[in-house]
Amino acid sequence: MKLASGTTRISNGRLVDGNGGPPLRDAVLDIHDGRITFVGPAAAAPLLSREANTIDARGGTILPGLVEAHFHATYFNIAALEDLDIKYPVEYVSLLASVNARLALECGYTSARSGGCLFNVDVWLKKAIEEDLIPGPRLSASGREICSAGGLMDWNPEFRKIGMEGLVFIINGTEDARRAVRSLVKDGVEWVKTYPTGDAASPDINDHHTLCMTFEEMYAVVATAHNHKLKVTGHCRANEGIKNALRAGYDTIEHGTFMDNEALDLLMVRNTPVIPALYFEKASVERGPEFGLPQVVIDGHQETLEAGAESARQILKAGGRLGMGGDYGFGWNPHGDYARELTFFVRDVGLSPLEVLTCATRTGAEIMGREKEFGTLEVGKLADVLIVDGDVLADISILEDRRRFLAVMQGGIIKAGQLAEPFPIEIKREK
Repeated sequence: MKLASGTTRISNGRLVDGNGGPPLRDAVLDIHDGRITFVGPAAAAPLLSREANTIDARGGTILPGLVEAHFHATYFNIAALEDLDIKYPVEYVSLLASVNARLALECGYTSARSGGCLFNVDVWLKKAIEEDLIPGPRLSASGREICSAGGLMDWNPEFRKIGMEGLVFIINGTEDARRAVRSLVKDGVEWVKTYPTGDAASPDINDHHTLCMTFEEMYAVVATAHNHKLKVTGHCRANEGIKNALRAGYDTIEHGTFMDNEALDLLMVRNTPVIPALYFEKASVERGPEFGLPQVVIDGHQETLEAGAESARQILKAGGRLGMGGDYGFGWNPHGDYARELTFFVRDVGLSPLEVLTCATRTGAEIMGREKEFGTLEVGKLADVLIVDGDVLADISILEDRRRFLAVMQGGIIKAGQLAEPFPIEIKREK
């Protein structure tokens, strides 16, 4: 991905650096050749060269680009999980993914960690973004997900003799688990997504159902993945499943819904980030009926919502780390609503705007393993910056309205927002 050339100064705004400290008023942020060279008060800013560009933040907020830590670029606002393996061919899924990637960037998300994808499209989506063929967030790619037979993602009856080749690996035992990971290694993914526990979306394999994967299968996945320098995450709602994942060495936990004190203590010892993805639950409860979700499923999402909010509060109170990622890509929780997750955590869960923004920037970069490159506004880091018309700390819901964005910058280049120019298309030719 190209970096800007020359010098740009952003001024006349309150700056939130992503580290959790109070905002800096009347701040200046200087960028040279795509990297941050100064962050501080206007009174201490260095002299600016005549050739430098300037951006007036108009009294608004300057903050790091947001990180969507549970991104499904290939989910296409489906009405049911089953749509994922029967509705569209890989060619159309690829096109949909590129549209969702552009939308995420326009919504202020300059980086994203995949939470699983169809057909390993993420690997090629990442390549297209990095080669500036399409706009999108800096991407950590996942691939087909891993689920044991009879688990959450194994819904086709055996008599149909239909595999899940585009969506998941259905495994039986440790050898299948290792084989699935090795296939993903060949495909070039960075993250392995698994399904250790159930979910309210499947009443027969509900949130408290632990044995969607055995501990031995989970450990085999982790050992194989770590041997190849891949990271592992898992859809973990049930308490025992969370503990199994932590004991197996998972790098992150998705959801972490029903946690007892033992699970929380183990989480703190491991310092493993959790991505609760709770706005999905609220949207499921509020809008599920119009999409035909049965009442038993809606009741399950309500239970998940309440328990997940309490777990998130306890994790942050204990000094743990939360990432912000909303599991978007369902009809009732569509792409483009990403920042509703942030508003939800302030208004419904009770976190402060500064806490939520830290989760959505610095912690997100840590989850991606790229905290030295972006996630905070510090000298030497990539200039991935979001400039917003308004005080985000006074009203975080401003981030839901991309019309309020003056600029979404990646590496100092304005990619979206009011100040953006049309995205250039450059066809690369092989030599």
